[in-house]
Amino acid sequence: MVTAGKKKVAGARRPEVRLPPLEAYGGGLAPDGDYDGLGLTGLDLTGQSGEGARFLDCALRECGLDAARLTGARFLDSVLTGVRGVGTELAGAQFRDVEVVEARLGGTQLHGAVLERVVVRGGKIDYLNLRAAKLKDVVFEGCVLSEPDFGGAVLQRVEFVDCTLTDVDFTGARLTDVDLRGVQRLGIAAGVESLAGAVISTAQLLDLAPVLAARLGLRVE
Repeated sequence: MVTAGKKKVAGARRPEVRLPPLEAYGGGLAPDGDYDGLGLTGLDLTGQSGEGARFLDCALRECGLDAARLTGARFLDSVLTGVRGVGTELAGAQFRDVEVVEARLGGTQLHGAVLERVVVRGGKIDYLNLRAAKLKDVVFEGCVLSEPDFGGAVLQRVEFVDCTLTDVDFTGARLTDVDLRGVQRLGIAAGVESLAGAVISTAQLLDLAPVLAARLGLRVE
């Protein structure tokens, strides 16, 4: 279903992160750690365990997160800038009132996570696993998402602005007020039938026509 142009799409509420003066932190991660009002800059957190940790009013800048284990971690009123890593484990994590800026990530595991009032701005994220995640008031802006997996996820008031979205999987996802019109390049690998609740442009509809035809079993000759 394509939302009619006359019906206004509810926009996402963006976070308003105002960090207090931060205390520099040069240590590592610890399970169930409590990080409050800290600035983590240029740290190599490769392979470290921070399961269940809480980050409140924090800034993570230029940190390496390769294979970091942050299952169930909570990021609240925080900013992640220039973080990078492959295989970062964030399953079941919570992001609320968070800005992610110029991230370079690959194979990030966010399945079952909860994202609320989050902006992902710039950067490139490959093979992002958001299966069964819940996204509410989330904006992807000026970023490249390659082969993201939204299988079984719930998306409410999610916007894609000036993004590239390739080989996305929406299988079993539930979409409400999801605005895809700002996607510069939209490629759907699976789950096109789950686009009910999203709005796309006329040009995008034409681009998706072969996928829709294949899904409906139509032959175009």
